[in-house]
Amino acid sequence: MKILGKVIYKGTAYQGWQRQPDAPTIEETIEKVLSQILNRDTSICGSGRTDAGVHARGQYFHFEVNTDTDIDKLRYSSNQLLPADIHIVSFTKVGDDFHARFSAKEKYYSYTIIFGENDPFTNEFCYHFLRPINVEMFILAINEFAGKHCFQDFTSKDIDEKNFFRTVRVEIKKQQNKVRINFFGDGFMKYMIRFMVGTAIAIGENRETIAFISQHLKAEKQREIVRYKAPSQGLVLEDVKY
Repeated sequence: MKILGKVIYKGTAYQGWQRQPDAPTIEETIEKVLSQILNRDTSICGSGRTDAGVHARGQYFHFEVNTDTDIDKLRYSSNQLLPADIHIVSFTKVGDDFHARFSAKEKYYSYTIIFGENDPFTNEFCYHFLRPINVEMFILAINEFAGKHCFQDFTSKDIDEKNFFRTVRVEIKKQQNKVRINFFGDGFMKYMIRFMVGTAIAIGENRETIAFISQHLKAEKQREIVRYKAPSQGLVLEDVKY
């Protein structure tokens, strides 16, 4: 029987989602708990990877259990053993052909920036940007990423089966000195959102012009990965649609 799990987590203490040698990860932490409860080695497959320090309100993963497993009891027991910064929201039975990664139709991330002084109560979840910046130019730059483009210069991924093309929708919410960017897309590659936000910051600081983005979204050009990358703590995987 295949199970789809939904998990929320604070990524501050972890080196990302994917299991790594000699480093704490979300994937490994959940697998250890499930293996302990089910009394057998249990591997999970996530909807995608999140970087070190990135959080999630809607990460999903699938795994297999025996048909007589009580999934409500399994969720309860899992949350009793998981650390306080990881919580299983739900377990749902899915078909054998379901795949947490390949069945996903859309992913939704948010990135939050506060243009102002550090606040210890929010600095794990927001990027506090301290230098002077043209916020309106920053927002204008973010909107340049909307649409279907070749994002080869905005990811460190080596090769891509879609030739680095992705379709992105952008929503921006500004409240005083706080800006939240919602990114919706058919997929996001390694560091893609952080490169986009970092580049928009560089434009807002007048280190680059707005044309910098369109130049780097051209599919026919030689690949040249941008050097501007925003930090991880402002990034949250909000949800995945199936």
